[in-house]
Amino acid sequence: MENQTESVVWGIHSQDDSLFLDKSIIGIGWTKMGDLSKIGSTRENFKEKVQEVYPDIKKGAIPNWAGIMYRFVVEMKKGDYIVFPSKADRKINLGIIESDYMYDELAPLYPNIRKVKWLKHYPRRTFSQGALYEVGSLMTLFTIKNYANEYLGSLDKKFSPKMVENTEDETVGVTAEDIMNNTRDYMLKEISRQFKGYDLENFVASLLNAMGYRTTVSPHGGDSGIDIIAYKDELPPRIAVQVKSQDGDIKETTIQSLKGAMMPGDYGLFVSLSDYTKSAKKFLKANPIIRGINGIELVNLVLKYYEGLDEIYQRAIPLKKVYIPVAKGEDKV
Repeated sequence: MENQTESVVWGIHSQDDSLFLDKSIIGIGWTKMGDLSKIGSTRENFKEKVQEVYPDIKKGAIPNWAGIMYRFVVEMKKGDYIVFPSKADRKINLGIIESDYMYDELAPLYPNIRKVKWLKHYPRRTFSQGALYEVGSLMTLFTIKNYANEYLGSLDKKFSPKMVENTEDETVGVTAEDIMNNTRDYMLKEISRQFKGYDLENFVASLLNAMGYRTTVSPHGGDSGIDIIAYKDELPPRIAVQVKSQDGDIKETTIQSLKGAMMPGDYGLFVSLSDYTKSAKKFLKANPIIRGINGIELVNLVLKYYEGLDEIYQRAIPLKKVYIPVAKGEDKV
């Protein structure tokens, strides 16, 4: 196909596969909003209307909801392409938008609609894992950018689904890493948001317990410079742990305070949600009895020992164990 990169390709999700496919439409909900074409032509118009109609909505959801409606009504155009992954038959459905925005006040679920001409219906295995990952966005309506040409290429008359079945998918490794990175970002953000000060100390203690250590959290308000005492077993060495939830990178002087609080024979562990300055890293390298863990390393440990965390922390950071594909030759754990 010519000028593929100039074509706009949208992705959409639905709770009603048959409605979209049998009636050749796509749609979005928000029945309380009424006719979206009467709201205005700017994102701010939509934000204001969302806040008016849904006064109890969380503040962070306002731009998300308004953005979806704005894209569907204003940005989407006749002639744009649509990719719709149907759940019932596990297929990727590709079509072209044939109408402007329309409002159906009698529709129970999707009153905001556009007509679509469905062009192709492919099994999911037709496309690379990266393309499937992009169309698996958590959003209701979104633009497909990275793999737009792959989807548009499948509409070419010369395209054959068999051409990708016997080739190794080079996007698998990238996709798996994208999923893991998104998970790490989510976890670090939630840990930073929910656990500050003493709460983070208790969280780290729970993680150390899951790793097989016995821990004692220091009394609140103490100035010893040690937040947690940990032992691997009944015998020394003792591990003195300091925990910091600050946003800025940890300085060398802060780690020196931990070393000053340590007793002869102790090992030290410094846990930070951020990272360490260059001088702090140099200090840690010169003092191997103290281990520094930054935010990403902490998240990796949480992922590894998640099932051993106290239930209160599993509820605070809910994760579901799933299997994702990795490139051949890479670690599978």
